[in-house]
Amino acid sequence: MTDLVHLPDRLFSGYALDLDGTVYLGDKLIPGAGETIQSLRRLGSRVVFLTNNPHATDQDYAEKLTRLGIPTTKSDVVTSLDSLLLYLDRKHPGARILPVTEELAEQVLVDAGYPMVVDPETADVVVVSFDRTFDYQKLTRAYTAVRAGAVIVATHPDPYCPTPDGGLPDCAAMLAAIEACTGALAEAVVGKPSHHMADALLARMDIPARDATTVGDRILTDVAMGQDHGMAGILVLSGATTADQCRDSPINPDYVLPSLAEIIPNSLRKA
Repeated sequence: MTDLVHLPDRLFSGYALDLDGTVYLGDKLIPGAGETIQSLRRLGSRVVFLTNNPHATDQDYAEKLTRLGIPTTKSDVVTSLDSLLLYLDRKHPGARILPVTEELAEQVLVDAGYPMVVDPETADVVVVSFDRTFDYQKLTRAYTAVRAGAVIVATHPDPYCPTPDGGLPDCAAMLAAIEACTGALAEAVVGKPSHHMADALLARMDIPARDATTVGDRILTDVAMGQDHGMAGILVLSGATTADQCRDSPINPDYVLPSLAEIIPNSLRKA
């Protein structure tokens, strides 16, 4: 792995940090993550936390990070649910939703004023997310809705979610099933690496893209989003991506680190 490591040689004004596999795994911080984030803040950098995982709200993530020793407010967190609402408000205001989601995502949509439908043939949009309650009945309802004219919008493209015990099938698995049986493709996938998520995080940091970086454990989402939108893309090998996968990827991260603990340039380590 040492041949891959390329440590940062500069301090960025803004850091958009992925959570699962980058800051923590499960309920444990990745070694050095807490101290590193504290140091970045002390050095004057803006730190925002970014996640495709829709199983908690921005407030929930802020409380979890604070509980783990990283003081955080909801304004420091951007989730795929934030990006979803931004997209629906722009493209499908007031749309009738058939959710292929867990209860939290559905409640977020209801709280934002979007009606949920019982009859799939009346749906305007099928919203697909990471859904551990996904079953044949949900697949059939989504199939019916799309065949009746509904469009598909997915929260994020992750094939699996990293966990301490090996991971879980993620949103891409549910989306693939719906696309396969309907023959329709998602109109939008709004989480990382989409421009919807990039716009949300840059607005939250209020920093020019050239002075910011995205940091995460997935090349095709975290690194690609940063590079596609004028930011640096930093890969950490503490989560989903292995060293071999990094070597085989057509996307070259700007920097590759064993973990978040190595992100501060050596010249500033004692700052």
